[in-house]
Amino acid sequence: METENTKNARVFKAFCDEKRLAILELLRSGEKCACVLIEQMDIGQSSLSYHMKILCESGIVESRQEGKWTHYRLSESGSRHAEELLVKITTPSVEQQPDQCCI
Repeated sequence: METENTKNARVFKAFCDEKRLAILELLRSGEKCACVLIEQMDIGQSSLSYHMKILCESGIVESRQEGKWTHYRLSESGSRHAEELLVKITTPSVEQQPDQCCI
């Protein structure tokens, strides 16, 4: 069974690679065909597939098939979820308990 932390780690894994960040930057201007990403990123097809698998599994990127090519775009709901998740895990809880230190 997948834990909440496992699901959350999948989202943040998408952001922890400079190639994936570059891909996300390219997708900000709209949907792109894999062939365009390969050319603009100057990477091989297998490398692009690896990075796109991680981005799609995170929910931040969506894909669709058109003929033999896959087209990718940012997911509005996935991006919103990632933003909400970051705020949630970095905002102190109202119910904070003082650190109980042993003396």
